[in-house]
Amino acid sequence: MANLIKIILIGRVGGDPEMRFTPDGVAVTSFSLAANRSTRQPDGSYKEEAEWFRISAWRKLAETCNQFLNKGKLVYVEGSLRTRTYDGKDGQKRTSLEVNADRVLFLDKQGAVQLPPEDARTVEGDIEPEDIPF
Repeated sequence: MANLIKIILIGRVGGDPEMRFTPDGVAVTSFSLAANRSTRQPDGSYKEEAEWFRISAWRKLAETCNQFLNKGKLVYVEGSLRTRTYDGKDGQKRTSLEVNADRVLFLDKQGAVQLPPEDARTVEGDIEPEDIPF
């Protein structure tokens, strides 16, 4: 049986993206994404809670995200989860989950840009988040 690790998120960019380059010259852009979910409380009311995700985009997608994304933009991100281990400031081993983006769609109407098919695809026109089929 084949394996699959896939995550799909729609949310708002939490801060301006940061682009850097690997020693081999490969572009990588990182940004945070906040996705809200509503949970029903015991009294019947609903509470909005934000889940935060760390997103990494590579190569041409990294350049595009760095150029067109900024804090507050609504985006669709599709990718896979990646586990990263690092040493914390206190010397302890830490593990974090990151989303390695394969596809990023810019969902805000203003400033939408169409990209070539081999790169990230951009939604433009009158498509609303509720038009996405999932």
